Amino acid sequence: MIVDKFNRYRQSRSSTDQSSQSRSGKPQSKASRKVVFNVSESLKVVKVLGEGAYGIVALAIHVPTGTKVAIKRIEPFERPLFCLRTLREIKLLSKFNNHENIIKLYDVQKPYNYQSFHEVYLIQEFMPSDLLNIIRTHVLSDQHVQYFTYQILKGLKLIHSAKVIHRDLKPSNLLVNEECDLKICDFGLARLDNQLYPNQEVPNGISNLTEYVATRWYRAPEIMLSASNYSRAIDIWSVGCILAEMYTYKALFPGTDYVNQLRLIFEVLGSPTEQDMEIVKSHRAKEFLKCLPKRAKLNFSEFINSHPYRIAKHGTNNPVNHLGVDLLEKMLIFDPTKRITVDQALEHPYLAGYHDPMDEPVTQPIPLQEFAFDINKDDLDIEDLKRQIYDQIVTTKRE
Repeated sequence: MIVDKFNRYRQSRSSTDQSSQSRSGKPQSKASRKVVFNVSESLKVVKVLGEGAYGIVALAIHVPTGTKVAIKRIEPFERPLFCLRTLREIKLLSKFNNHENIIKLYDVQKPYNYQSFHEVYLIQEFMPSDLLNIIRTHVLSDQHVQYFTYQILKGLKLIHSAKVIHRDLKPSNLLVNEECDLKICDFGLARLDNQLYPNQEVPNGISNLTEYVATRWYRAPEIMLSASNYSRAIDIWSVGCILAEMYTYKALFPGTDYVNQLRLIFEVLGSPTEQDMEIVKSHRAKEFLKCLPKRAKLNFSEFINSHPYRIAKHGTNNPVNHLGVDLLEKMLIFDPTKRITVDQALEHPYLAGYHDPMDEPVTQPIPLQEFAFDINKDDLDIEDLKRQIYDQIVTTKRE
């Protein structure tokens, strides 16, 4: 089993930082403002952990059991996009609720009635840190990197088996506890992979990028080049960026804008070939790519081993595992159709110490109609979305 395999080296690992981190990746403000949590009396709010544009996360105690939980308080009814994110999060967390590498949704606070329904409260499993904090504050052995990468891919295997694209994988959305257990969170930007529903009519709305506000640094190039469609391969690109960051302790492609982001990608991967360019459907994007200076692909091992941030933590006598570099190169491929899949990544020799097909569950694909609100979202107003969220909470409570 996975835990048994990890226990062989857990004795030598450094403990994870248990200081709480905002789920939005931002540190807690020292002057936290007073926030009211209208939740059950069985929950005692201890402190606010973090705050973002989308919601506030607090640490709480479930009084009857003494269990620590995280409460995510959302006020979605000011903007339709917040309503959509809330709907997705409740639906998908409920769907994926029993996987050990996806954050557990314990409960959703049921509103007293529809008229008084102004906030949404998600009662979730509490995790004291996240991978961003771990990367910033710890020295990661190759075994740490293997184990974290394996857990990300194991969770992603379930997500992709449901024909879902997470779309926002980044270190701050990978929660970690003191046992090095890792869980994927924040499904507010997730979508169905409409390429996998060939026999059903899917309007362009489901792949509309106007809402795509995920961190640019982890975005696959096909998103920024206005590819007519994108697939689950964008998540694999993000995992590759995260793997590289665990090796170098610095974001691989910290672009300041779209153009700079693409330049940074090509400085590492080299310029796209003529065959690569076939995936770019936009004439304007193709012309832009042709104007960029020609670059040769870097040697990934040399790039990582000579990285100043890595040298600062590991010195010069701790070379990166060549199998990890091989997996990284298979993830960071410009053409998404040639990128390694999650199943192939789990079978890679780098993860052989953990890979166990019998312990890597999958699930049934989500019916397209369950995400009808994403397909026909232009026809929905906030009141429609509020009703859908209310009904979803009631349904979730029944289940």
